[in-house]
Amino acid sequence: MFASLAAIVFGFALLLDFLDTNLGAPALFNAQTLSLIGFLLLALHLAGFGSGRGRWYRGRRPGRG
Repeated sequence: MFASLAAIVFGFALLLDFLDTNLGAPALFNAQTLSLIGFLLLALHLAGFGSGRGRWYRGRRPGRG
């Protein structure tokens, strides 16, 4: 989930950088800020947040004879 959002944010930041535009708010929507948001989302994805899989197992736990 977070990886998909990061890809969208990175694509949007790249598009803004290519078009050299700031959408009227240079301090808020620039390529650097959007890249940092993308890195944050990617880090959350790699840390395991938003994956939909928990640590709890149903039934027998693997490795327990």
